[in-house]
Amino acid sequence: MTKTIIQTAAAPAAIGPYSQAVRSGNTVYLSGQIGLDPATGNLRDGVQAQARQVVDNLRAVAEAAGGALDDIVKITLLLADMADFTIVNEILASSFAAPYPARATYQVAALPKGARVEIEGVMIVQHPPSAGGRPMFDDSKGQ
Repeated sequence: MTKTIIQTAAAPAAIGPYSQAVRSGNTVYLSGQIGLDPATGNLRDGVQAQARQVVDNLRAVAEAAGGALDDIVKITLLLADMADFTIVNEILASSFAAPYPARATYQVAALPKGARVEIEGVMIVQHPPSAGGRPMFDDSKGQ
């Protein structure tokens, strides 16, 4: 199995022991993104701004892995408050093209750094990672 770690400065650095994304074959597992501005490391104010930043962060990691938002086949949406669902749903509807990815939505007790929304995804790609993404680990030789 080949496992390639995807990392890009165009999205926030991981805030724990995980990778922004991991590619195995043509499947890319995108770690959860919250509304952190990658330039400042600060959380955007309000659920609408956070949701837009989350999409921008996912887009950056997807592109670094050789894909695009529309290559995402499944997302998991985590909300600190289900009352934010309509706002986040509208942002997702305008960010993804039909046919939309499969999706699960959960309300959770809390998210990292007090975020109101987090989204993770699974993407299928046919191209190699872009120059913006940095493959960091190849496990094809059992390393």
